Amino acid sequence: MNANEPRPMTLPRYSATFDLHTIAEIHRAAATGIYDIRGFGAKRKLPHFDDLLFLGASISRYPLEGYRERCGTDVTLGRRHAKKPITLKIPITIAGMSFGSLSANAKEALGRGAAVAGTTTTTGDGGMTDEERSHSKTLVYQLVPSRYGMDPDQLRKADAIEVVVGQGAKPGGGGMLLGHKISERVAGMRTLPAGIDQRSPCRHPDWTGPDDLEIKIRELREITDWEKPIYVKVGAARPYYDTALAVKSGADVVVLDGMQGGTGATQEVFIEHVGIPTLAAIRPAVQALIELDMHRKVQLIVSGGIRTGADVAKALALGADAVSIGTAALIALGDNDPRYEDEYRKLGTTTGAYDDWHEGRDPAGITTQDPELTKRLDPILGGRRLANYLAVLTLEAQTIARACGKSHVHNLEPEDLVALTVEAAAMARVPLAGTSWIPG
Repeated sequence: MNANEPRPMTLPRYSATFDLHTIAEIHRAAATGIYDIRGFGAKRKLPHFDDLLFLGASISRYPLEGYRERCGTDVTLGRRHAKKPITLKIPITIAGMSFGSLSANAKEALGRGAAVAGTTTTTGDGGMTDEERSHSKTLVYQLVPSRYGMDPDQLRKADAIEVVVGQGAKPGGGGMLLGHKISERVAGMRTLPAGIDQRSPCRHPDWTGPDDLEIKIRELREITDWEKPIYVKVGAARPYYDTALAVKSGADVVVLDGMQGGTGATQEVFIEHVGIPTLAAIRPAVQALIELDMHRKVQLIVSGGIRTGADVAKALALGADAVSIGTAALIALGDNDPRYEDEYRKLGTTTGAYDDWHEGRDPAGITTQDPELTKRLDPILGGRRLANYLAVLTLEAQTIARACGKSHVHNLEPEDLVALTVEAAAMARVPLAGTSWIPG
């Protein structure tokens, strides 16, 4: 090749290991010496419900006529021990998100929407607000490791109690609420100083194992006169053993949270590298319930990345009794709304990628304590939007169930599913599409 001839053009090639995000994170870490904290759950591509398909009825199975033949969606939670189990109209609940993490208007909107839809909402860390209790027909009170805002009277005011052992975005780790969001009211409820970062502990202070958990559950039953269903929430890590131990400790309901969940803030390295996908967690948990002869007797609620009625139907088909949504509920209220794109850009991000909910500058007024920003969320309108979204999820799940010939969404089963990838087939324990092969 002549030295004077132009060199042939070659296209630059990015590294799969050192991609642009990784390079940017190295530069940020080197410049600040601080690890990244964010919300929004795992962002990496993981096997998920999109990797499953339903087998609609044809000749071998007979479909139900849409809009004419009934397809039930109700579910009862807590029948094992509680004097007053909870019956919901739909198998979709609202996950625990704290006042502090969310504004008072957002908590009210969640309560309003859930009440209209006939389902539950959940308090989260930091205690119960008046707005939340007064507008939630059925409210679940979380007992969290921090004990922030813990009040026995609030336990009695709740309709169920959820003992939080872990969350999907951070199993084995505690949550964070930065000082930007610790208003005087939030600080007063948590009996902590205003404006100072708060980190929740990763474990409960008064028990260290399943035997102690059994004692704690019995204490909660005594406090509430055995009326309230007791849930145990675990982050998906070892779902078979955690589910079995929760059942043996006396839980009425097990809440299983996969790593695609997580509105709360924690280290990004935690979010992306600890825990297992929601899809991988369901079948081991169901297996534990079946082996203990407790499937459908102890209810299983699955959370972590639920977005559509198809996701709901797939979780139920794999053996769950209900699902829980957090991130999707906030988006339904109006978070990541394109109308605030200019303001998201001023924060150095964009609509749909905003994950710095913990910093308290949410333009939508949902994940903030700023008085001016919180005014942007009308709790009545927000509640209506959430109720609409829950109605759509339910109708979509019913549509799929009817197409599979089911008169109730709980009649969906693994036999109604196939997988598109080997990974999803192995995790969900259903055949790879077009074959009878279940890997493993």
